[in-house]
Amino acid sequence: MFMIYQPKRIVVTGGAGFIGSNYIQYMLDNYADIHITNIDKITYAGSLDNVARFTHDKRYLFFQTDIGSSAEIETILRTNNIDTIVHFAAESHVDRSIANPDAFIRTNMVGTYVLLEAARKVWLQESHRNKLNCRFHHVSTDEVYGSLSKTDPPFTEQTPYAPKSPYSASKAASDHLVSAYYNTYGLPVTLSNCSNNYGPSQHQEKLIPTIIASCLTFKSIPIYSDGSNIRDWLYVEDHCRGIDLIIHRGELGENYNIGADTEYNNLALTHIICEMMAEQTGQTLAAYLDLISFVKDRPGHDFRYAIDAKKMQQQLGWQPLHDIKQGLRKTVTWYLAHHQVKAFA
Repeated sequence: MFMIYQPKRIVVTGGAGFIGSNYIQYMLDNYADIHITNIDKITYAGSLDNVARFTHDKRYLFFQTDIGSSAEIETILRTNNIDTIVHFAAESHVDRSIANPDAFIRTNMVGTYVLLEAARKVWLQESHRNKLNCRFHHVSTDEVYGSLSKTDPPFTEQTPYAPKSPYSASKAASDHLVSAYYNTYGLPVTLSNCSNNYGPSQHQEKLIPTIIASCLTFKSIPIYSDGSNIRDWLYVEDHCRGIDLIIHRGELGENYNIGADTEYNNLALTHIICEMMAEQTGQTLAAYLDLISFVKDRPGHDFRYAIDAKKMQQQLGWQPLHDIKQGLRKTVTWYLAHHQVKAFA
């Protein structure tokens, strides 16, 4: 029997980013008495455009702050009576981690450490909070588990960590830090490892927005190698709902895999998006498919990720509500509206 935890005043780190902004919207839409404090440095990955829709909500507060600034983080926790931290803020693009790993170490590892220390100091030492009245939820990735072959079973929560890029290694380290603060200091934590997210307001450097933007501008759609790399695709709103369930009902110290059991290789996914773009713009499918260009593979490119989400399903009653075509159709529609693209003549 899980204890039901009720968050009231939540800090969301990285709330101007893709998943963080969607999570804030989900929480404001579903809980009338919730208060959200968004901490975001506003780097290339975050945008004030992502939070414009709820900027005037009285339950929402924003601080443009680096999570590595311990004094500022502690002050925010104290002065806003924060009881919950939902930690999204991270450098997350694998190609960038290969070119510049330093930023990933500083944000993903050191930044997580600063947040944990601030929570330990303000909650446990100063306010004498306990598992009944505070929570730290850490959002991580399935990439910490490494790579699967085509026939391997999906990742479970017991799969040994085997990160293969500076990005996934920095996330694996942050996961271990979070677990250590639970086991060493008793900080009430939960963790989640998700599969590839997609949906509205994702940064254009990610695969799905890249495909859509390329179609909109009739530029080359770059696909690594032969497009056979496989990912499990999770609609962002389903991910946000899963995080909410974990925070309310998850067991302390536990990690939960969140995935939609929706595996597609990159080339097949590209074809589906091109079909949807043709449907919504009136352009021919062939015109979009002709844009596909195979490019040199990146170093250490993991072949396949797949998530076993039985723990979420059986213990918390979570199920994804969007199949891949529903989620992609919503995503394509959002990008078309966002870019104010009219149907081709």
